[in-house]
Amino acid sequence: MAASPFLALPGAVDIADVGVAAHYGNPLSEQRALADGRAIVDLSDRAVLTITGPDRLSWLNSLTSQSLLGLAPGESTETLLLDVTGRLEHAVRIVDDGETLWMLVDSAEAEGLLAWLTSMRFMLRVELADRTADLATIGTIGDPALPIAAPNGVPLIWHDPWRAVTPGGHQYARGEHPGASWTWSERLVPRDALGSIAARVTAGEFPVAGTLAADALRIAAWRPRFATEVDEKTIPHELDWLRTAVHLTKGCYRGQETVAKVHNLGHPPRRLVMLHLDGSEGVHPERGAVVTNDGKEVGTVTSSALHYELGPIALAVVKRSTPADATLVVDADGTAVAAAQEIVVPPEAGAEAHVPRLPRLGAVTRQPRA
Repeated sequence: MAASPFLALPGAVDIADVGVAAHYGNPLSEQRALADGRAIVDLSDRAVLTITGPDRLSWLNSLTSQSLLGLAPGESTETLLLDVTGRLEHAVRIVDDGETLWMLVDSAEAEGLLAWLTSMRFMLRVELADRTADLATIGTIGDPALPIAAPNGVPLIWHDPWRAVTPGGHQYARGEHPGASWTWSERLVPRDALGSIAARVTAGEFPVAGTLAADALRIAAWRPRFATEVDEKTIPHELDWLRTAVHLTKGCYRGQETVAKVHNLGHPPRRLVMLHLDGSEGVHPERGAVVTNDGKEVGTVTSSALHYELGPIALAVVKRSTPADATLVVDADGTAVAAAQEIVVPPEAGAEAHVPRLPRLGAVTRQPRA
């Protein structure tokens, strides 16, 4: 695929060699413009898959964690594909236009997801396609005038549902949630329009922000992302992803038994926290940096950023047993960085059925005196 025209804009830097700019020379200013709703983010490295056919919603509903049967044209949602043990395999952002189900995924997921879904078609009336060569993704917190694709008359805009708990979902986080003000959307535009959109940036019509700016604001909203927060052991509860991607009463799908058991009877073995990092050393931990408590490893950093208001912050997944009031330490390439926790998933998350404990088999029950 051809390089994005946004990489030709002044100051564009593609740090990870993924085909889009991490920043354009001033990440903090870019954050402010994005948070104010003025800037756009080039996400044209991401993939776009489609499902057409009259069985598309009922079929995907039977395979994944979210209830999709009543999805209206133009409505946005997200769903998770789990393995038989409830661990995350894919996270899919979805908008349906009445004729086609559009799936927005990170590029690394596209091939595997498409192959697995194709293998599960059987005799159902569905057709799958990769439309990444035709359509590109632009991210924004505002509502800029972009040439939104609408092949069936419905503008293809995915509005992130993270602002609130969706019907059938459940939130473990307590108190006021920073996601309430998260108005992120991802807009599909014709890929051949990227050049003209970049030209409008050059002309000063609207500013542009890099992916570092988007990540910083996402972290501050406690918003998990499959490419960063998920590893081979992740279950949805650990990331508080039951808020928007899981319907707890929709019926059977692969991994549903684990979702129900952990939510009703158990506790997720790990939990997501946001870390406020001590910035006095001037070092920045990368994804995978080890998190310790009293010298013992308790987790790893999944995403980190320098926020324009909060300073250095990170998301991390730690053991459930990690004390919620502990000041943790992050190993930033050999430098110990103190980290204060902001609890996203509390240690007591789960066990929502409140089943009373029964005496152990063989235990002596003390009888009341007469």
